[in-house]
Amino acid sequence: MTQDLKRLNAPKSWPVPRKSNVWVTSPNPGPHPLERCMPLSVVLRDLLKVADTAAEAKKILSAKRVLVDGKVVTEEKFPVGLMDVVSLVPSGKHYRALLDNRGRFILVEIGEDRAKWKLCRIENKTYVAGGRLQLNLHDGRNILVDTDSYKTGDVLKIELPSQRILDAYKLVQGNMAMIISGSNAGQINVVEEQVEERSTAPNLVRFKNGILTIKDNVFVIGNKTPEILLPEVRAA
Repeated sequence: MTQDLKRLNAPKSWPVPRKSNVWVTSPNPGPHPLERCMPLSVVLRDLLKVADTAAEAKKILSAKRVLVDGKVVTEEKFPVGLMDVVSLVPSGKHYRALLDNRGRFILVEIGEDRAKWKLCRIENKTYVAGGRLQLNLHDGRNILVDTDSYKTGDVLKIELPSQRILDAYKLVQGNMAMIISGSNAGQINVVEEQVEERSTAPNLVRFKNGILTIKDNVFVIGNKTPEILLPEVRAA
């Protein structure tokens, strides 16, 4: 990945001005794909607006005033992705990274109690030495469990930064989910059914509003009702 990115080529999910400058900081490689993350310095400057320039954002980070998921981060290119919790030490404010109804990144302010946990989707499962099961999550985390009671696509509510599992939300009929990629990114609705394909094609998920998308695009956010605070709906 190059050091910087042309603003005109930045992912559509980045709510940054396209013509104010030529370049924008590119995030470091990490667990989140480029279109689902933003570098921390850009988050501070363009989303939270606590810095006017990249240099100011870098100074804030070097002073150890920013936490991501409960841990101090000083790297300006650190990739902030979906469901990550960004905390500002001086102000005591906390924010969760989500998508608005247009599929663009947005930071939703949350209280201190909600900043102590996050939602993580199970991407796959592997067995490790000793026969224990490892859950591999969407943000690069790995959690060891004793029993195989979770499925790929389920979402865990984990404590920060301990990673203790607090709850789980399954990709089943009646639960709430967010579409995180594709033409309907940012849309939130109730899961109607899973459509399992017998071929090599990916499984599909149908929502009550009629939207049909692949399973990889679906992120469960609660049982029956959303567990997270949702962003305000923005006009198209």
